[in-house]
Amino acid sequence: MVNHLPLAVKNGLRNRRRSLLTILSIAASLSLLGVLMAMYQAFYLSPGTEDQAFRLITRNRISLATPLPVSYRDQIKQVPGVREVMIFQWFGGVYKDTNFENFFARFAVEADKEFLMYPTYRIPDEQKRAFQNERTACVAGRPLADRYGWKLGDRITLMGDIYPVDLELTLRGIYDAPRDNENLFFHYLYLREAIPASMRDYVGTFIILAKDRDVVPRIAAAVDKMFVNSPAQTKTETERAFEMSFLSYLGNVKVFLLAVCGAVTFTLLLVTGNTMAMSVRERVREVGILKTLGFTPGGILGIVLTESVLLSVIGAFLGLGVSEGLCAFLRRSPTTFADLKMLHVPYSVIALSLLLAVFIGLASAAIPAWSASKRPIIDCLRFND
Repeated sequence: MVNHLPLAVKNGLRNRRRSLLTILSIAASLSLLGVLMAMYQAFYLSPGTEDQAFRLITRNRISLATPLPVSYRDQIKQVPGVREVMIFQWFGGVYKDTNFENFFARFAVEADKEFLMYPTYRIPDEQKRAFQNERTACVAGRPLADRYGWKLGDRITLMGDIYPVDLELTLRGIYDAPRDNENLFFHYLYLREAIPASMRDYVGTFIILAKDRDVVPRIAAAVDKMFVNSPAQTKTETERAFEMSFLSYLGNVKVFLLAVCGAVTFTLLLVTGNTMAMSVRERVREVGILKTLGFTPGGILGIVLTESVLLSVIGAFLGLGVSEGLCAFLRRSPTTFADLKMLHVPYSVIALSLLLAVFIGLASAAIPAWSASKRPIIDCLRFND
């Protein structure tokens, strides 16, 4: 096909409006496909970060909304292989109002353990000490602080909804992290003192830090076995698996992503196939002339296939550029069901998209190209559309 590249390029530029619309259609479809495949890889194929391999989450087996006794913390600490256990309580609440732009994660934690559990959270030592030594202090991720213009010493009021209390917090630290960096953390003991006595002995989740990643499966099994006959049974899983469980609230995301990818691919085949069928039909008589000049059926086949592949690949490059732009936009969006701060179009998705573009170019033009290459010269010259 390379030998016929100049002729294929000229044929592709003959009807520039149709070629441009075809390229834009392919680009739009592959931009969506690129983002979906990037999300699929990030959600289901990414191994997670290095430090995540050492952390587990323990929650009630029934649901996250059902709490566990606080006393479980000390029992879990005795499991072989456990380095530390920390209370990790979702507060919820309202900041300013209920608008979505004012939503962010708010957790009550044990301040003396927070930065042991999350070693990738970088914060100046003086800010860390100020947070740990003041009961009403809190720390926030830098993107979150930048969003609201928070400065050290600012007062932040959280109005309770799950818990019937309003908390007055003072920002004493701002941390940096490569991911999971839009959270606000405050003292669990401050929350415990503020809530009614009937709620003080229960928490939502515990975070477990393992001494070694190899013992993580054994810790999960041992913790759940420990409470198997208790009124509040537990479910212990890796932090990565816990994060993925939030996606299940949206439904079967994996099937949805695969179904949309399949639909986009099928649509691309139809669009490109229709373009090539029209293009070949317009030049039937020219095909006859080319054959009289000595072009073989294989040469005719190569010209049409090359033209189709060129249109598809150009559209793919344009679409992948748009995909990376969309991923950059999603990286700036607030964290909700999943953290998209590391979302990007990986090289594997780029390679797969380009291979898909080549396949679509070949598959969509196969029938028109074969028909044109096998058509007798006399039939081509007599053709009148």
